[in-house]
Amino acid sequence: MKILFLTENFPPETNAAATRVFERACYWAKWGHDVTVLTSAPNFPQGKLHDGYENRWRQVEDMDGLRVVRVKTYITANQGALRRTLDFLSFMVTAYVAGLFEKRPDVVISTSPQFFAAVGGWALAFTRRVPFVFELGDLWPASIVAVGAMRPSLPIRLLEKLELFLYRRSASVVALTQSFKDNLISRGIDAGKIAIVINGVDLWRYNPQPKDQILIDEWDLRDKFVVGYVGTHGMAHALMNVLNAAELLQDQQDIRILLAGAGAEREMLVEDAKRRHLTNIVFMPPQPKERMPAVWSLCDVALVHLKDSPVFKDVIPSKIFEAMGMGIPLLLAAPEGEGSAIVLGDQAGLHVPAEQPQALADAIRELYDNPSKRIALADQSHAAAPRHSREHQALHMITVLEQVISGGGHEIAEIQVPVKEGV
Repeated sequence: MKILFLTENFPPETNAAATRVFERACYWAKWGHDVTVLTSAPNFPQGKLHDGYENRWRQVEDMDGLRVVRVKTYITANQGALRRTLDFLSFMVTAYVAGLFEKRPDVVISTSPQFFAAVGGWALAFTRRVPFVFELGDLWPASIVAVGAMRPSLPIRLLEKLELFLYRRSASVVALTQSFKDNLISRGIDAGKIAIVINGVDLWRYNPQPKDQILIDEWDLRDKFVVGYVGTHGMAHALMNVLNAAELLQDQQDIRILLAGAGAEREMLVEDAKRRHLTNIVFMPPQPKERMPAVWSLCDVALVHLKDSPVFKDVIPSKIFEAMGMGIPLLLAAPEGEGSAIVLGDQAGLHVPAEQPQALADAIRELYDNPSKRIALADQSHAAAPRHSREHQALHMITVLEQVISGGGHEIAEIQVPVKEGV
């Protein structure tokens, strides 16, 4: 099968969309499929090019058996609605044009939340007369309203009409959560064309390991109890709440809260921690993808944190599964929903309400004071990881793509892929 995949984010970027697309596509290439990824020069989230890359009209590289075509875009940091929209629009146009010069694929896929990538993907599939599959990673534009980046307005209503147009015109929508599927059905999208393929973890990349001694010394974490948040510091993550909880924990000298990553709110968080003299917060800059397991190894508890908004009850952060692979107990601070159902159902950690600093601080103290409970949760976390294997989900999605190409659109939702070892 010849697959053409549009995604604005891709390694060496390390956000959830980049990791999800890359890890699944590696399995497809391993199984003999011809995969070309159309993406941008890596710059997320700081808006600065990664070392070794240029923002050129076209540059091609091979990455673990994947053909990666990078196109020129308007580059900006992950902040500010207008500039980010220009970034998205530029990728939509340049990726579409680049796709016209690629060999005709069997199927075109685009992933959100970079919503305009889906517009470019649909247009490219329409032009090349092949099926289009929309991977729904976020309910955009609803999510940008939820974080306060834009207010409900005429432009938002127009974007919602465009969103529904893409759902209707796609051969299949691959949703990351059941809630996303329910949302689309409630808005009139045919349930038969919506498959659910949730996030997961590459078990060979993420597995239990001793704490990385070099990083421990570098960040002064020796003999400390580390609660780690690893990921984007954006508006959707409401990490100011973590600083508020840290302020409540300053009497406990052995606890450190590690915030590793970058994003639109990182600078503000750093400045606010300095202003409040929060010595129990450690800010680590973003690390290369191959170093992520080493960063996770520092954590006694994995913190997953989201803004208090109904939109985010539908979200299942990929960090949940990486922590499971590492055998780390989870502390989820988010609206009650699918994410909390997984964490509690797998008995892999604790859940506290979103943006309640006292509840978060109390849960951290509970895990710190109760090593036996922490060990039991860690064991359950690791035991749950195989149920969320990236390999199994790659097989599920490739089955959906094969069904789309064969023309079985209304049977997609019924596809069941058995979980088995070594698929």
